[in-house]
Amino acid sequence: MILKIDQLPIELPTPKNPSPNNAAAVQELLGGKFGEMSTLMNYTYQSFNFRGRKKLRPFYDLICSIAGEEYGHIEVVAYTTNLLLTGVSKRGMDPTTTPLANGVDARNTHHFIASGQSALPMDSMGHFWSGENVFNSGNLKLDLLHNFFLECGARANKMRVYEMVDDPTARTMVGYLLVRGGLHVVAYAKALEKLTGVEVTKLLPIPNLSNDAFPEAKKFMEQKLHLQLYTFSQEDYRQAGLIWNGPHPEDGQECVVIEGAIPGHTPPDLEEEPQLNAPGGDDFDPQMFADMAKKMGIKYEY
Repeated sequence: MILKIDQLPIELPTPKNPSPNNAAAVQELLGGKFGEMSTLMNYTYQSFNFRGRKKLRPFYDLICSIAGEEYGHIEVVAYTTNLLLTGVSKRGMDPTTTPLANGVDARNTHHFIASGQSALPMDSMGHFWSGENVFNSGNLKLDLLHNFFLECGARANKMRVYEMVDDPTARTMVGYLLVRGGLHVVAYAKALEKLTGVEVTKLLPIPNLSNDAFPEAKKFMEQKLHLQLYTFSQEDYRQAGLIWNGPHPEDGQECVVIEGAIPGHTPPDLEEEPQLNAPGGDDFDPQMFADMAKKMGIKYEY
């Protein structure tokens, strides 16, 4: 089961220059082959299908913990995409003014036609994410090796998107994912070392560029987020600590496991886009809910 919390792992700044083409580039980190949809679903199915769980429980717990975090990564990339798309077309209710005219020149017209200027499970070129990107061989060594490769590929793509998009919203998000994704790279390397004895961490970092090169990532490194593996569970998956321990290969600091979820931030309240009928609830009477909330003793704001 997933315990969903209405928070994002980081606070996203408001874009200085919203751009549909920047949003299209960021989409790669959501629905590309090496995007967060792939990491989530790879680890989720590997956890569902794990055989010999009692014997190899620490590896199961590690995969489950990382899978839990990837759900939040999908959310933070989606919100970044949504913020970059907010306000990029002419707002209003008159369709004869061609309010979506600039959507014709956007790299990804799905954002204007198929959604309310919001994220979709697709890559930067508009190809929808596919379950064909899920690899689950059933062999633990092979799956861990695949996961290590997947996280390294994801890391390379994040760096390239960072170099494409200079908006602070996108760079803050990418900086955060470089740190947390980097932790996952090291985690799978440590798991392979525990399972096989091969010193996989000697390959790191891949690509051969430290997070220190990215100011936004460096901030999260200073908060020690590259050292802290969260279980994303209230009580389970503690045995991940039997793998995630010892010195971090990059700076030698101690790796630690923390029960629960990363402390979060309130998601941004996305503005309405009436020209897209998003959300299209103009006939809704908020006073109705306000009256009901008062009777129930819960807080309701509008």
